[in-house]
Amino acid sequence: MNRTHKGWRMPARILAEQGSRLLPESLLLLVARFGIASVFFLSGRTKVDGWLTISDSAYSLFETEYRLPLLSPYVAAHAATYAEHFFPVLLVLGLFTRFAALGLFGMTLVIEIFVYPDAWPTHLSWAAILMPLIARGGGRWSVDHLLALP
Repeated sequence: MNRTHKGWRMPARILAEQGSRLLPESLLLLVARFGIASVFFLSGRTKVDGWLTISDSAYSLFETEYRLPLLSPYVAAHAATYAEHFFPVLLVLGLFTRFAALGLFGMTLVIEIFVYPDAWPTHLSWAAILMPLIARGGGRWSVDHLLALP
């Protein structure tokens, strides 16, 4: 029996059209920007004392658990902490969205490959949020759109 019976096509099309109206791309991109920004920003906040003073415990983590090849723990701690603050702010604003999402995607790859390879389900979910932002940008509700940036 043909599963693409014409009787099912019409309700599916109506549902798809309603979904697109209720959930426009700009809303989906806005939610993605805020959602993934919160994940990384809150992670960055755990590495600092005060505003942006990297904590002793953060340095210790980069010397032991977060140790990366080719980067000193001191450089890695600074790079990760500042990136986890800077890129999320750009995402929330929708400013240089593709650049910020690409930076966080790169961090996600580094974390997956060198730090927590068994946490791939989490990292895959981060990548699934970041990839549309890289591909589509910040959407109509972004500073990128106001400035006519790609």
